[in-house]
Amino acid sequence: MTKTIFITGTSAGIGKATAKLFAKRGWKVIATMRRPQNETELSLLSNVTLLPLDVTNLDQIKETTQKALAMGNIDVVFNNAGYALFGALEAMTDEQIVAQMETNFLGVVRVTQAFIPYFRERRTGLFITTGSSAGLMGFPVSSMYNASKWALEGWSESLSYELNEVGVGIKTIEPGLVATEIVDRSVVVSHPAYENLANKFSALLTYGEDTTSAEQIAEVVYGAATDGTNTLRYVCGEDAKTLYAQRLANGDEAFIAGMRQMLEAN
Repeated sequence: MTKTIFITGTSAGIGKATAKLFAKRGWKVIATMRRPQNETELSLLSNVTLLPLDVTNLDQIKETTQKALAMGNIDVVFNNAGYALFGALEAMTDEQIVAQMETNFLGVVRVTQAFIPYFRERRTGLFITTGSSAGLMGFPVSSMYNASKWALEGWSESLSYELNEVGVGIKTIEPGLVATEIVDRSVVVSHPAYENLANKFSALLTYGEDTTSAEQIAEVVYGAATDGTNTLRYVCGEDAKTLYAQRLANGDEAFIAGMRQMLEAN
């Protein structure tokens, strides 16, 4: 029986790569994005259906969820929509702060909440979320992006107990640095007092051999959707695996001290 995945944020990057991979492997894909009328690639695939969805629009979340469920059974919901807000907190406007949490955190919460009754009644289903290594470790000039991803970590772990009661799963993908358009679509704010720190951290983020492609992350998502385990977190990308292993082995303070040393040496 053909399975179906519902994906948010499929206009680029991990979302689009995941939609293409699942479609290639015979799944039905409901690919959502803010402006599906502009999509020229996924629209050509016969087993992909495009629907409009802005995850900050609660009414549209409810409407699109109902449209998707009217098409037939859904097996997996992949919450992927998001962007990064970088810069010093002092330089951020309240609107920028709220927008970051509305999209990256509350968007995931609201889409998930919309699908829970359907999965609960069927006593099956799986939620997968695009988290980040920035949800496991704090990085410089990334406080609100880190906050949105850390929030997802605690939320997912806590929610897993509720969902387990009704036969539903939840998993989080934790990529490191991914070569996608997220950098181009990031919001970056600056403040002269922190410019030196921002420049040093930016230099550490130059794409190197450890950078993971969106296609590689899509494979991890596919594995999470099909491996039949209760694994909560999938740390992926050699950079994320290495850094997180160091953090677990050496502790928080040593990790922070090491990050400061890298910045000073740069």
